[in-house]
Amino acid sequence: MTRREAVGAGLLMIDLDNTLIDRDAAFRAAVAAFLAEQRLPADDLAWAMALDAGGYATREDVAAALLDRYRGRAASAAVRALVDRGAADRVVLIPGAREALKRAVAEGWTCVVVTNGRTVQQKAKLRRTGLDRLVQGWVVSEAVGCAKPDPAIFRAAAEAVGASVRSAPGAWVIGDSAHADIAGAAALGLSSVWVSNGRTWAGDSCRPTHVAPDVVAAISHVLASGRR
Repeated sequence: MTRREAVGAGLLMIDLDNTLIDRDAAFRAAVAAFLAEQRLPADDLAWAMALDAGGYATREDVAAALLDRYRGRAASAAVRALVDRGAADRVVLIPGAREALKRAVAEGWTCVVVTNGRTVQQKAKLRRTGLDRLVQGWVVSEAVGCAKPDPAIFRAAAEAVGASVRSAPGAWVIGDSAHADIAGAAALGLSSVWVSNGRTWAGDSCRPTHVAPDVVAAISHVLASGRR
């Protein structure tokens, strides 16, 4: 978690994995490299991606399944390296995300990343992509002891930049997860943008304020809403 002075007219809380960065593409590349290096079937890539469940499977469960499947055929150190830092070593920003964030900050928005995951891994992603220099702050679930959709993590994110979700004008949540991001925003009565990544909204307990194809369009929508 980091803290900087809150400025501007709005608070923008943005998810990291598969929102600002293509985490699934990075993990897919890491798994492909692992399979090739360990001389394992390339066709197992689809199985590993399903096992990972877009990053929502625990690191321990993924490692255990890999070690069981490749018992005697893959080095345990290689499995640990894959689950510990495979995706973090390969992540890149979604095209246009850097410029969108710069535009938001220039227009007076306070941007803070809100992400579930392990502190070391998520901070590595922030540094690798330069997000640590683009946003005013960030919170990682492991560091604050609560995870999305728990409203407490969004409160912690606001506090990390000297703001409050209750008092911050025009607070928005942007993310790709209906459960973690949109439901979390709804629990606090906040506006939200769901990043669809080509999917169709299927949630029934709540609905996002807006649906956008990617984070660039999501940020553009928020900025346009703030000008009204």
